[in-house]
Amino acid sequence: MTRLTKLMATTAASMLVAGAAAAADCPVKVGVLHSLSGTMAISETTLKDTMLMLIDQQNKAGGILGCQIEPVVVDPASDWPLFAEKARELLTVHEVDVIFGNWTSVSRKSVLPVIEELNGLLFYPVQYEGEESSKNVFYTGAAPNQQAIPAVDYFLEELGIERFALLGTDYVYPRTTNNILEQYLQDKGIASEDIFVNYTPFGHSDWATIVSDVVALGEGGKQVGVISTINGDANIGFYKELAAAGVSADDLPVVAFSVGEEELSGLDTANLVGHLAAWNYFQSAETDANAEFIDAWKEFAGAERVTNDPMEAHYIGFNMWVNAATAAGSTDVDAVRTAMYGQEFPNLTGGTAVMLPNHHLAKPVLIGEIQADGQFDIISQTTEVPGDAWTDFLPESAVLKSDWKELGCGMYNTETKTCVQLTSNY
Repeated sequence: MTRLTKLMATTAASMLVAGAAAAADCPVKVGVLHSLSGTMAISETTLKDTMLMLIDQQNKAGGILGCQIEPVVVDPASDWPLFAEKARELLTVHEVDVIFGNWTSVSRKSVLPVIEELNGLLFYPVQYEGEESSKNVFYTGAAPNQQAIPAVDYFLEELGIERFALLGTDYVYPRTTNNILEQYLQDKGIASEDIFVNYTPFGHSDWATIVSDVVALGEGGKQVGVISTINGDANIGFYKELAAAGVSADDLPVVAFSVGEEELSGLDTANLVGHLAAWNYFQSAETDANAEFIDAWKEFAGAERVTNDPMEAHYIGFNMWVNAATAAGSTDVDAVRTAMYGQEFPNLTGGTAVMLPNHHLAKPVLIGEIQADGQFDIISQTTEVPGDAWTDFLPESAVLKSDWKELGCGMYNTETKTCVQLTSNY
């Protein structure tokens, strides 16, 4: 019996015990809210498939609370207002018990008012800008201190980067993350004139001028590095233009926060070798649990399919939700939320993910270098880093704390000792 099968069997056994007394309506419905069309389909379709695999595995292991799990899949089509409509549909028409979904922060913020109004529960699996804490969301992707800040530190300390180009897609995640990084870089002694910031629309394809401008930043002799918060299929054009311009990682290294194995599978990676990405997981992680996860994925989805970081986030989040509902004896949102605090589940890189009172995970930080086969060579890995809802690098956020377990507050001001009333527009 494999390690993954043992984990599922153990969970199933505990569910059978709890199931007799559980008040669960069968089937238990899980909403899957990922774009299957539009500019974000390149990234999100895989996450839909991941959820279907995890649900299938759980059903074969006995389901949850004596019930089988029914996935309810909708397509918000990379249309941010449509995410809100589809979330409302999932909660009011389909009456799902939980939602796993979203990629971009603008889509998540579109969903937030609906989730909070209807007291739904969302597991969000992608790295994001932080500066948010909702009692109705568990953030299983990386906060800035678990991805962006460590990546910048690597550029400063290991590569000696002196001038930074912050290139992002024009929406809340890149803008907020780069706002944090600009302040962080200046605190580290990088002059404001050595920080170049540029934003482009979703689906942007004409990168010639921007790449030329970035290359020109190095004409004064300073080593230039690119911090990329470019999302979706715009990454294809960006990396193709780098290759067309003859720019190598030695000349101008790029570290990306939204490029993983799935995005690279659509590219000719021969000219991208040496560029970097920062995540909490790579397919190349050498652990038994990861080998079993990869095998299960390829058997479910096809031998050519790759794994990536947000998939691991869904893997962790889904199993934590199963275990929390089992412990609570119910899929009721309030009961599950209470049971989520302190939940632990083995991650795929050798450590243990822990759910914190601020609804973020403790996760390791990995830096990977692109290889010719589209995989990443892991060149740096930390122990588990607790995710911060509020950054320490912006004065207005440094005084804030999120603690839903003891304080019942996502925006507690540690100076005034008061809880700021959260709204869906924060």
